[in-house]
Amino acid sequence: MSVMSFSIPRDIVYGEGAMERLSTLGGTKAAIVTGGSSMKRFGFLEAAQDLLAKGGMKSIIIDGVEPNPSVETVQRGAQEMRDFEPDWIVAIGGGSAMDAAKVMWCFYEHPELSFEEIIEPGSMPGLRNKARFVAIPSTSGTASEITAFSVITDTKNHIKYPIVAADMVPDLAILDPALPAKMPAHVTAHTGMDVMCHAVEALASTAATCFTTPYALQAIDLVLKNLPKAYANGDDMAARTEMHNASSLAGMAFTNASLGLVHSLAHKIGGEFGVTHGLANAILLPYIIDFNRSFTESYAQGEALLGVEDLAQAIREMNSSLGIPATFAECDEVDFAEEKFLEVLDRMSSNAHGDPCTLTNPGTPTVADVKAIYEAAYYGRSMKK
Repeated sequence: MSVMSFSIPRDIVYGEGAMERLSTLGGTKAAIVTGGSSMKRFGFLEAAQDLLAKGGMKSIIIDGVEPNPSVETVQRGAQEMRDFEPDWIVAIGGGSAMDAAKVMWCFYEHPELSFEEIIEPGSMPGLRNKARFVAIPSTSGTASEITAFSVITDTKNHIKYPIVAADMVPDLAILDPALPAKMPAHVTAHTGMDVMCHAVEALASTAATCFTTPYALQAIDLVLKNLPKAYANGDDMAARTEMHNASSLAGMAFTNASLGLVHSLAHKIGGEFGVTHGLANAILLPYIIDFNRSFTESYAQGEALLGVEDLAQAIREMNSSLGIPATFAECDEVDFAEEKFLEVLDRMSSNAHGDPCTLTNPGTPTVADVKAIYEAAYYGRSMKK
């Protein structure tokens, strides 16, 4: 076996009141990166600034990060950082805010780089030359607070790029369930299924190890037991806490084991249609489990340990209970007109096959396989072999 590595944040602070840790960071300036509206509306931005000020730090807010953060947004934020010169970057919000902040951090420290120079996994130069990074997630989903991943959209070419660099793992992750408790039910569902997808893909990844699999299995178990509760009752703080923890556990698994075809396909269909990432993952996941099953024993081994008869079927049933459609054709979040789907299918399939996440999917899927999965997930065709 080759030499492996396992990376997680230096510190993880979790539980109700965890945000208080901001007052003890030590430093002089902090740039807070956020989407803006919900974090401001619920008072979390003001609370973060107050806690930083309590610790003697000046701060600015870089807001307006869109749901699918663009190259332009990242470059704008990096310029604001260069003007302010923070020694801490605090990302607060959903995965988009954290993803954008990570790449802003890169261009703050390395202004000479172009976006194209960091697309290849591992090509980003070292960070922490000017600042350190804190991530405070408001959703229990992306696990960007734990990972070496960021997803940035090239809006001109309609392509989402997963950026991978070990140095992007935050210095500190703050998991305070007060933030995700404000999520509406449909966001709870979509982000929660993103957690499930991270864990299931890490479980089946060809790079999975004895270090990553326990985290993946624990996350799957927590999602199965707690996501329906959090969806049905947003004030169930026990379920909210468990889902927030599950998100980070799944993140620890997949940032070290990587992912697979679900994310490859979700990245590209998201870039083409603008569908929410977690929703795309949820629709694709059972089809890809069925496709992958003949190439790996991981699902069967996980099912035995979890006491689940058929993981794909359990996910289909959970999706239904969460109001998630079984196919893209039934999805009304965005316009999934068949004419446009067929028009972009070949390009989308080729781009998805070339996504870095495909490299650790079980088996050796082809572009034709990817196209068949897209068609199955659009029309509701079976991928069982």
